[in-house]
Amino acid sequence: MEDERLISNAAFDQNDEQTELSLRPQKLAQYIGQEKIKQKVAIYIEAAKSRQESLDHVLLYGPPGLGKTTL
Repeated sequence: MEDERLISNAAFDQNDEQTELSLRPQKLAQYIGQEKIKQKVAIYIEAAKSRQESLDHVLLYGPPGLGKTTL
């Protein structure tokens, strides 16, 4: 007997993905809030660019809803 799946990725199509991506800021300047973190991340990014290297690992932590994933 096969169990019925209540959740499936079949309903998630490319339009949903495009909409989701369009809601997220594309540049650090477009990100609202968390000014101290944005300043530090901007320094990390500029340092990596000046060295012509990729950005080192950054660990963001905190409660849900702060925008860690978006940042």
